[in-house]
Amino acid sequence: MTALPRHTSSRSDYGEHEQDIVRYREEGTRRALAMRNRGPLLIDSKGNVHQDILDAYREFGFYVLQDVISDTELADLETDVADMLDRAPTHRGSKLDRHGRPALGAENEARSVSFVKPLSDPVGGTKAAYGRHQAKMIELNPPEDAPDEIVQIISGGLQFSEAYLRLYGHPGLLTLAAAIHGGDFTPFHEAIWIKQPGLGGSVAWHQDGFTHWESPDMDENTHGFNYMVQLYGCDAENGLWVVPGSHARGKLDIKQMVADAGSDRLPTAVPLICNPGDVAITNRQAIHGSFANTSDQFRVSMTYGFHRRRSVLNVRSGGVHSPVTDYTDEYIQSRSRLIQFGIEARKLRFPTEKPYLYEPLASDAQEFEWSSDRLAELRDYNLQDLGI
Repeated sequence: MTALPRHTSSRSDYGEHEQDIVRYREEGTRRALAMRNRGPLLIDSKGNVHQDILDAYREFGFYVLQDVISDTELADLETDVADMLDRAPTHRGSKLDRHGRPALGAENEARSVSFVKPLSDPVGGTKAAYGRHQAKMIELNPPEDAPDEIVQIISGGLQFSEAYLRLYGHPGLLTLAAAIHGGDFTPFHEAIWIKQPGLGGSVAWHQDGFTHWESPDMDENTHGFNYMVQLYGCDAENGLWVVPGSHARGKLDIKQMVADAGSDRLPTAVPLICNPGDVAITNRQAIHGSFANTSDQFRVSMTYGFHRRRSVLNVRSGGVHSPVTDYTDEYIQSRSRLIQFGIEARKLRFPTEKPYLYEPLASDAQEFEWSSDRLAELRDYNLQDLGI
């Protein structure tokens, strides 16, 4: 596999809080591994997802699907991630990469590459994303030789990576999406999270949904879910943490929860413990967040999510991942074409695999026959992300 470039620097820790955070990680890990929400993605010959997976996901709001992505596919993904990082802008606002070439996404209207100051929390306690990050995480002092800022998110990655596009068409993961949201499920948003060793910033505790909290028919699946495909695996030090069951409790006062805890270490949260090729599915209504990556390991999460159609159809929303707009049937169908492109691209790389049949575009599948020269058609597709 292709090694990602890394900045070599001394390791940072939590200073006077180090023993507390180490104990918190250890206890969280024990609780996470004792939960009954991990195992292989089991689908029977009729295309039904095993009920135990659906029941555990409904109860806890997340599930770790083990050993889903093959070594071959992981190698493809790693090669493309390394290429995207090599083509990234040299700094925030730059149009050039480190070789002097036009940078990744430099000509795009949609946001492509996001930077963060090492070991910082740029959004906690701010009004960003409708103020959903209610309380700030502890910010650490980066090593003296650390860069001023680092790449942390690549958005709209399906237009930059055929391996990511093929992953988007994974038949097992699409089957699970249909089991949760129905066969006419719709896209959400895609992002590659790159938590660099010893430098990656934190993401304050939050719930993703911002549209339907007061809706009379809201339930635990109203705001959709995210898949997080783990390229290298993750643990309590560099991975995402989730508060089990919080997805079904409505909009919660996270600021008060942090105040009650006396720190940013929410006592009931548990970390995602994953190996390379594992896929975590996390409900967007669940409280989740991540601490600064003080470990010596990369955490690369290839994320993408889905909504049920009735949650987005004829809704006016956006403003976080894409412009505010009306989600008409035509708009949704246009954005959903990425699912069919992913399915068709995957056929070429994995011809012996049974492809997923996506109901809303099944009759038009021939229009999406894939070749690499069609990648240009996907430019700025993420301006149509369906954020609710």
